[in-house]
Amino acid sequence: MKKILLGFLLLWGQSMALEIGNVPSNVVLEGKNGGKTDGTAWDSSMLKGKIYTLFYVDPDERDLNNGLADALKAKKFDRKKVNSVAIVNLPATWLPNVIIESKLKAKQKKFPHTIYVKDKKKVLVKQWNLEDDNSDILIFNKEGKLIYKKFGKVSKTEIAEVMQLIEKNL
Repeated sequence: MKKILLGFLLLWGQSMALEIGNVPSNVVLEGKNGGKTDGTAWDSSMLKGKIYTLFYVDPDERDLNNGLADALKAKKFDRKKVNSVAIVNLPATWLPNVIIESKLKAKQKKFPHTIYVKDKKKVLVKQWNLEDDNSDILIFNKEGKLIYKKFGKVSKTEIAEVMQLIEKNL
């Protein structure tokens, strides 16, 4: 019986995992679980209509994928077609939430086209099986399907591939 239950739990966990070509299960971050810097809810169903690059980041690893962020910024994609979301995994760091939230609000003012979101309870780690304590990159096409995922540092070669992938999906 234990083996059956364990097998079921493993299959259930895998079914929640993000798979290339699929639209992920819907996730809402609001209230005690987090939300946007303005206090409103963030809903993953909004990842449609444009190509979205989602950065899910442990604040201690915030600079790990600056190369990709810089390449996206330098490309100057049309914001009506391509956008980005930065979700901060608050419990992944020892830094106080108050300090991180203050920095996020400042970043939101400096970069108004990027959507900044707080995950206060590792909701995406649990519901989408994202890697904790890391810098995860997810890219969604206009239909909201996952077209790219990387947990950890994106290499220079991968950055070039990501840029081509985004252009191909415009």
